[in-house]
Amino acid sequence: MKKTIHQAASSEMNASPATARYARQIRFASIGEQGQQALGSSRVAVVGMGALGSVIAQHLVRSGVGYVRIIDRDLIEWSNLQRQMLYTEEDVRSLLPKAQAAARHLQAINSSVTIEPIVADLTALNAEELLSDVQLIMDGSDNFSVRYLINDYSIKHGIPWIYGGAVGASGLTMTIIPHETACYRCLFDEPPAPGTTDSCETAGVISPIVDIIASVQAAEAIKLLSGNRQSLHNTLFQVDLWNHSWLPVSLVNAKRSNCTCCSQQSYTFLNDMHSELSAATLCGRHSVQISPYQPVTLHLEELAERLKMVGPISSNRFLLRIELKEGLTFVLFSDGRAIIQGTDEIIKARSIYAEILGI
Repeated sequence: MKKTIHQAASSEMNASPATARYARQIRFASIGEQGQQALGSSRVAVVGMGALGSVIAQHLVRSGVGYVRIIDRDLIEWSNLQRQMLYTEEDVRSLLPKAQAAARHLQAINSSVTIEPIVADLTALNAEELLSDVQLIMDGSDNFSVRYLINDYSIKHGIPWIYGGAVGASGLTMTIIPHETACYRCLFDEPPAPGTTDSCETAGVISPIVDIIASVQAAEAIKLLSGNRQSLHNTLFQVDLWNHSWLPVSLVNAKRSNCTCCSQQSYTFLNDMHSELSAATLCGRHSVQISPYQPVTLHLEELAERLKMVGPISSNRFLLRIELKEGLTFVLFSDGRAIIQGTDEIIKARSIYAEILGI
């Protein structure tokens, strides 16, 4: 005989907190008790705890993933609060690193989950250390260099990862299973040149697109970790909320036989220990110089037009100068070098460079 609503409610009230917490999720037939146990024994790394990472991490923690490592280099700022759902005004006032603030909030959501905050850049120098003991890598990053690094690590070590990106009102995501699906470089062989793609800094972003893309990423993670690999969407899933466009592009035949990474096993971004943005404080100038990981030639006139929404711009044939908030100035040269004036913080300067140039 089926339980009445009253009996079911009474049963949940008498259950242990752990059982009651996941009762609705366990009741979902595709997960059940076995899937919930699998989630509880899973280990996941979330790279980037900004807009996407905030949503991804909450879903993983609320779903009962047993161990979540959160990796982020940045501090929380006022402009983050519009779309980075995990943080509060008090976090900004406290000058907390995102990873530390996120860990505190996530632990308050589910104290039974192990959360490890790492305040650091993910680079070729530390990727082996930070990603080696997890079953899945979640992309919450905001720059291309980290994504190519994750892809290299994923394919080399056979660890799945789930890519996501959102800007304006559009976003996309795909799930990469090493040696089974197309990898990121099968679709996007090389990173775009600095300044050629939109970023949240140049094109803005609305929070609902972040929620949707990150939630699809989290759903894919739950499928994979709970033993439901057959339910993965196997597409490059694209969404444009402003124009109400939902476009899943099949990746069944997207795996390239000549892919630099997954076919030729050339892990360019993982093996190049000098591939990160070079940064150095300029003595006595309260400034940081950032240099790209490879030589570039920028068309400053075109960039000036693209970046005019960031702040007031002045330029000549040698450089362009953007006045930012908080007394900061961004000076960009045609070889990709930039000087961020008004700070000695290398992490902050790198973030500004990545936000403005979308890399």
